[in-house]
Amino acid sequence: MIAARRFLLHLQQANLFDPTTRVLTHLHGSLAHTGKGHATSSAILMGLQGETPSEINAINIPDMVKTIIRSKKIALLNIKPIDFVRKRDVIFDFQNTLPQHPNGITFRAFDQDGLVLKQRQYFSIGGGFVLSEDEITSFNNTSNNNEPKTPYPFNSAKELLDQCEQHQFTIAELVQRNENALRPQPETQQGILKIWDAMSECIKQGCDATGTLPGGLHVERRANRLYSVLEKRSEKVDAQSPGHSESSSQSNSSNQPRTSIDNIPKDLAVMDWVNLYALAVNEQNAAGGRVVTAPTNGAAGVIPAVLAYYVYFVNPLQSLTQTKGIVTFLLTATAIGSLFKQNASISAAEVGCQGEVGVACSMAAAGLTAVLGGSNRQIENAAEIGMEHNLGLTCDPIKGLVQIPCIERNTMGAVQAINAARLALIGDGSHKVSLDQVIETMRLTGKDMQEKYKETSQGGLAVSFIEC
Repeated sequence: MIAARRFLLHLQQANLFDPTTRVLTHLHGSLAHTGKGHATSSAILMGLQGETPSEINAINIPDMVKTIIRSKKIALLNIKPIDFVRKRDVIFDFQNTLPQHPNGITFRAFDQDGLVLKQRQYFSIGGGFVLSEDEITSFNNTSNNNEPKTPYPFNSAKELLDQCEQHQFTIAELVQRNENALRPQPETQQGILKIWDAMSECIKQGCDATGTLPGGLHVERRANRLYSVLEKRSEKVDAQSPGHSESSSQSNSSNQPRTSIDNIPKDLAVMDWVNLYALAVNEQNAAGGRVVTAPTNGAAGVIPAVLAYYVYFVNPLQSLTQTKGIVTFLLTATAIGSLFKQNASISAAEVGCQGEVGVACSMAAAGLTAVLGGSNRQIENAAEIGMEHNLGLTCDPIKGLVQIPCIERNTMGAVQAINAARLALIGDGSHKVSLDQVIETMRLTGKDMQEKYKETSQGGLAVSFIEC
C-alpha cells in the first residue's frame, strides 16, 4: 500500500501523473510466493487509490476491492480514473527475485499509446519500512549513515550500554533523548501511547471476532472462545481483562464444547491470558485487520501480548505509573529492534522467522525487564536470551497465509519473552554470550538458510501439510 502510493506521488512530482493511463505492478520473490496469502494485491489496489495503512478503515477494504474488480476501474490517488484489470495489471512474478532484496515490487506507468512513462522499484525490508531502488542501494552501501542525527547514536549493544553507563541513563532514557532531537518530547509520548492504543484495540477486536479466517485453510478463530472461558473463570478480577463487551463475550458460549482449561494450576493461569492476547492480535492480522508492525505484521502479537501482561497483571491500576511503564517498555524495545534492523534483518524473506517472531521476542523481553526494574545489563541479557532460543526459526506459512504456524508462533514468542525476562532478572546481568554476538549469529544463520525456508511457502510445514 505504501509503495503503490509512493509511486503515484513520484509520478506527480515528475509531472507524469496526468498522462498515465495504466499502471502495471510486478511482485517479485517472496512477495509473489506469499502475496495472495498476505493479501498483497489488495493492499496495492488500496495504495493506488491513495490510501495509507494508518488511516484506512480496514473493514471497508474487501468491498473496495470488489468494486474495483467488478467495475474494472480504479481512481489513482482517488483523483484520476483509469481502466484496471487486476489479473492483467498485478503480476505475480515467481521466477525473478530482484537482487537488492527478496521483497521487491516493480511499478510501470504507461501513457495512452502504451509507452512506458516511468518504471520504479520498491522494497519491503520488514516492519513497514519501504525503500525505493535509490534508497535501498544507499541503505545497503552505507547502512546507518542516512539516519537522522541524534545526540547518542549507537550501532551495537555494546555501544548502547557504554553510552548509558557513561551518561548514567537507562536504555529508555537514552532512546527518549534521541527522540527529543527529532521532535518535542510530548509528541513522542503521544505517539507511543497511540501505538499502545492501537495494540490494545487490536486485542479487543480479536477477542470480539468469531468465525473462520479467510484464505481457504478454514482456520477457526480461537480468541473469542478462550476469552469467554477465561472471563468466566476469573469474573472477580475484571481488571485483568482488556475491556470487552458483555454481549460479545457471551456470543457463542452456549454452543462451546466443554474445556479442561480449569484443570490448569492457578499459578499458570496468567499464561492463558498472554496466549489470548497474542492469538487475538494475530487472528486480526490474518483477517486483514489493523495491527502494529512490532517489528512486523507476522510477529505483531508478541509485544502487545507481553505489554498487556504488564498492564493488566503487573501494574493493573490506571495511573501515571502505568503510563510511564508503557512508554519505558516501548522505548526499550525500540532500541533492541533497531539493533537487529541495523546489523541483521527483521524480514523473514531474508532470514526466516527468527527475524520476525525471534526479534519480537527479544524486544518484548527487553521491554518487560525494563519495566520490572531490571538494570541495563539485565535488559541486554533478556534480549539475548529471547533471540538465542529462536535462532534458526524458519518461515514456512502454509498456503502463504499468515495463519499456520504464524498465529500460535506468536503465543510461543510472547511466553518465551516473559521467561527470558524472568531468567535475566534472576541474574546480575553478566552472561557469556552477548546480544551483539547473537545478532551476528542470527544474520549468518539467515544467510545460510535455504530460500525455501524464507517466507516462500516452498519448504517446511508449507509442503509437509497435505489437505484432505
